[in-house]
Amino acid sequence: MKKCWVGFMVLILVLALAGCASSPSGDAAASSEPASGGNSGAAPTALTVAWQAVASTLDPVNATSDVLAVNAYDRLVGYEVNPGDGDSAKAFKLKPMLAKEWTISEDGLTYTFKLQDNANFQSGNPVTANSVKFSLERMRDSATGSFTYSLTQIASITAQDEKTVVLKLTKANPNLLKMLAMYWFSILDDKLVKEKGDAYVNDHAVGSGAYSIEKWDPSSEVIFKANKNYWAGAPKIEQVTMKYIKEASNRLMLLKNGDIDVSVELPPKDLADLKSATNLTVHSNSSNRILFLAMNMNKEPFNNPKVRQALAYATPYDQLIKDVMFNEARSMRSSVPSNTPGYTDDGYAYTYDLDKAKQLLTEAGYPNGFSFDLTIGSGYPDWDDDAVLLQASLAKIGVTVNIKNVARPQFLEMQKQKSMDAYITKWTSMVYDPSWHLGLLLDSKGTGNFNNYSNPTVDGLLKQASDERDNDKRMELYHQAQKIITADTPWLYLYQYNRIVGVSNKVEGYKFYPDEFIRFADLSMK
Repeated sequence: MKKCWVGFMVLILVLALAGCASSPSGDAAASSEPASGGNSGAAPTALTVAWQAVASTLDPVNATSDVLAVNAYDRLVGYEVNPGDGDSAKAFKLKPMLAKEWTISEDGLTYTFKLQDNANFQSGNPVTANSVKFSLERMRDSATGSFTYSLTQIASITAQDEKTVVLKLTKANPNLLKMLAMYWFSILDDKLVKEKGDAYVNDHAVGSGAYSIEKWDPSSEVIFKANKNYWAGAPKIEQVTMKYIKEASNRLMLLKNGDIDVSVELPPKDLADLKSATNLTVHSNSSNRILFLAMNMNKEPFNNPKVRQALAYATPYDQLIKDVMFNEARSMRSSVPSNTPGYTDDGYAYTYDLDKAKQLLTEAGYPNGFSFDLTIGSGYPDWDDDAVLLQASLAKIGVTVNIKNVARPQFLEMQKQKSMDAYITKWTSMVYDPSWHLGLLLDSKGTGNFNNYSNPTVDGLLKQASDERDNDKRMELYHQAQKIITADTPWLYLYQYNRIVGVSNKVEGYKFYPDEFIRFADLSMK
């Protein structure tokens, strides 16, 4: 007990000292002077947030998952959501951001955006059509952003006048606006980047967002300052300090003690106790983040559909959700998350039925079972627990599971080689539409299709849907594709995660977004 107490006190000391560290880019640390912001004449307000991952760059094009870009940059369009818990994801819709309005040509090939008249970058430079053109073309030409950009079908970008930008497409893309809401499509201060050089974006935010980044230390914290001249109105919270705290137990402890105001990715096992706390509110939202076990369909015995179906009937779904996720997840009944437009669970039939599983194995020619390697990448404790429960359950039908734990970088490399027998992985669809999800993961040519799933009928449905501009018809095509995929069983559907965030009762305005990033401008302090 003494060791734990000492460790906790050391953590508190480290967090306190982290605020004194200098920025890796050589900028001065955050000033101790009160920031001027949206509460002019009132006492300064400050918020402390515990985050679980380290951002290795400030460049939104190169970021892999970045709450920094969401708050320091704007995009042409953004998400509009309702506050509250439950399946609020179903209410997500797009709203104007830097583009105050837009029109789409009848053939769907031309998008004309009118920009906000009063939008400026944090440098004071105006946001212009040239800024949009520069930013999108920079993404197009980057090594990391070029693939995502190619999915937009944008053929050309024209700055028609200072506040009008025109996008011409090679073919109609019903998802274009949803893609433009992603942080990768953030709009950069073109004049500042040209003046300072492209490398400047790696460690300096050059956006027009509600917050500027005062300090960035990828090993410890980020300090945001309210953009008091923000074109949409100054934020109510003047300073946000986001601390990187890897261990969920430490994030939990600091939240309960009142040392931080908001904490993300809290451990499900502690939520029952946490929900009884009177000084905070726990938000547990059903996300579009899914967990599945992928079987390599180019390898025996997984090239046999009855084998895959047998394992689906032998998967202890309820036990995984109850014993591993403490009921802070939901059943996964399709390859598409349940809160995504176009979702259907038609054709889902997999209950926990060992007799059915044994029957299918016998019909497949494996009456005595078989063995296979199940690879797990490090860093996700629930995956390890899931694997052990699956191992025990599949043993009851004669299937031996050899669990192989590897370092995360090695796991990602093995995925690319498409050589593993089977593996557990998660996926979050950053574009709120089934096309992005199914196209990347389950199209035979999808870049995230690492288990060699291939069905020409599914490929045809996905192609047809991508060309269909009638939304109802498009969703029906995705329904058909999901039903076929579920019958093919390339994955074992494990569960759909909840996004668990603890918020002090001093904070108001928390909203859950499909990309799971908090917009600090939504928040205020009591």
